[in-house]
Amino acid sequence: MTFLQSIPGGILATLLLAGTASAAWPEKPITIIVPAAPGGTTDISARLVGEKMSKTLGQTVVVENKAGAAGIIGSQALARSKPDGYTLGMGNVGPNAINYSLYKTLPYKKEDFKAITLVISVPNVLVVNSETPVKSVSELVDYLAADEARRTFGSSGKGQSPHLSAEMFLQRIKQTAQHIPYKGAGPAVSGLLGNQYTFMIDNLPSSMASIQSGKFRALAVTGDKRSEQLPDVPTMKEAGVDNMVVNAWFGLIAPAGTPDDVISKIQQAAKQALRSDDIVSRFKSLGGTPGGNTPAEFGDFINDQQHLWADTVRAANLQMQ
Repeated sequence: MTFLQSIPGGILATLLLAGTASAAWPEKPITIIVPAAPGGTTDISARLVGEKMSKTLGQTVVVENKAGAAGIIGSQALARSKPDGYTLGMGNVGPNAINYSLYKTLPYKKEDFKAITLVISVPNVLVVNSETPVKSVSELVDYLAADEARRTFGSSGKGQSPHLSAEMFLQRIKQTAQHIPYKGAGPAVSGLLGNQYTFMIDNLPSSMASIQSGKFRALAVTGDKRSEQLPDVPTMKEAGVDNMVVNAWFGLIAPAGTPDDVISKIQQAAKQALRSDDIVSRFKSLGGTPGGNTPAEFGDFINDQQHLWADTVRAANLQMQ
């Protein structure tokens, strides 16, 4: 009796069907769940890479925004999705690194996801409404110190990189401020445009248009060097704030159990998209660096980020329910 003959018929049929389905992938549209509102870096990068991937894969790639709860709602939806390669997620530093140490309980765990590839990494930027009478980080520090009512900051949501970056900034300047969270970077940008709070440390792409139009004033970037797109804006270190290097990242992930060959096809399609001249140019204009690494490399990177932010959360003594 051969090995195949020894396998019960029902199980053999299931295995053969699974293999055939995997080999034929993709046969229908693919959805990328974005755990944030439209207009932010998570959303922008997902739409740009998704449009390119659709041409390579021969199927429509649909972006579905599931905002709220620091990326938890969208991440939970991805974790519960069928692991067949037709539902992906745009993971990022908030729900896929910071949240594991920030929240006592989560409706998902690290093991619920499979890494595919990094899409984009970006520095954050400290911005104020251009009507605010401050033109430097030191002036902002004095402005906050002078009046408690001014000590407010916004972010794309609790636990996201902009929130934790602002908390880190406040620790460095030895001040406190009220956090005003929004359901995504788009709404947070609108809030600052409306002077609903004093400052924000945002992912650079989602604030870039407002900076370039003169509606926001950029005071510092959180990278280890100046942004090519904002050469006159100092780094935090140059502005007098030490130990304040933070980069946000965004990348494709899938539900655990998604076949490795499907993961490989998605990674190759994404890598091809991220090497295209127009994507490279567009990401550069947003202040970002394209990714395209292997699933193993991206998985190792996510693990390192989880440890890094766990240390940051402990140092800030932050904990959420």
